[in-house]
Amino acid sequence: MLDDNEIIEIISEYDLELKNTDPELVEIIDNLICVDLKDEYMKLSYDERMIVILTTLITNQSVDLYEKLLTQALRNGFKPVIIKEMLYQTIVYVGLSKVYEFIDITNDIFDENGVDVPLPGQSITTNKTRKNEGYTIQADHYGKDWLDMKIKSTPDNQKQLWDYISAFGFGDIYTRGGISQKQRELITLAVLVSLRGCEDQLEIHMRGNLKVGNDENKIIAVLMILIPYIGFPRIHNALKILNKITI
Repeated sequence: MLDDNEIIEIISEYDLELKNTDPELVEIIDNLICVDLKDEYMKLSYDERMIVILTTLITNQSVDLYEKLLTQALRNGFKPVIIKEMLYQTIVYVGLSKVYEFIDITNDIFDENGVDVPLPGQSITTNKTRKNEGYTIQADHYGKDWLDMKIKSTPDNQKQLWDYISAFGFGDIYTRGGISQKQRELITLAVLVSLRGCEDQLEIHMRGNLKVGNDENKIIAVLMILIPYIGFPRIHNALKILNKITI
């Protein structure tokens, strides 16, 4: 098994066809990753890098690239349970319509690589506990005073949205086993950075990342390694939000 310092996600290793048809592009992108961004990559573990990159590919509906990178990741020791939890959590932010196909793709890749499904269950809540458990995680990550203020300031005929967020988004998903809360906040960070029009939510979850222990330097490294996948403008926007809450 290779260690983190020996694994870099470069196109020339996972897309041989593109290397043959567009060798100059492959060289340019590989240089960006291996030379310009190498120090940023090394600030993150392999699991952290694959979590945010694969989440970004799902969010942007990059089916072919997802297939190639997921296959490589499995062969490099990326755990299937992390992949499944990443998929399930992404539904909260982009919806089932965008994740559904990736679940099938993932199961096919698992089958090709000898991974049996279903994986062991990770749910720990019940219908009676899911809302309260979800509220507790929200309050811990983003602050009870802030959360209660947001709920109180919501019009009465819309307050049920917060029940859904607590019960489904956090009670059903964030409470699950398989990955840590630090990893879960990185998943959400990657989704929101990749989406348009979610700046308010991105600020909330940047604060959540800091609260659970993903420090400023780790957040910056995540943003930088996503440059090849989502371009510079969204990274500029995300850094502006990070600077707002840390400077």
